[in-house]
Amino acid sequence: MLFLERVNLWTDVYTWRMDFDADRYVWVQVADELRKRIAAGIYQPRQPVPSENQLIGEFGIARGTVRKVISHLRDEGTVYTVPRLGTFVSEPPKADDTGSPSGT
Repeated sequence: MLFLERVNLWTDVYTWRMDFDADRYVWVQVADELRKRIAAGIYQPRQPVPSENQLIGEFGIARGTVRKVISHLRDEGTVYTVPRLGTFVSEPPKADDTGSPSGT
């Protein structure tokens, strides 16, 4: 669940923070949130997902956790990484792709 949190006591700046469940790994919850955003169209195919630093700031998690999230999403084909350019949302699978070999 996301909620607004005041950055500090001296300014009126707020940021979104995620309230993590204690019974699930943090990286799994962050990966689920990014998948939801991709499914909702917030992150479009071939468009970049937020950088490591942006995800660290938004979710308040360690860099290693962010890297695990991106690695997991990359392994499942949700995102792809282009060296020195960033991580991008993969194209959704085509509707006519049945997974069967061609010609059968």
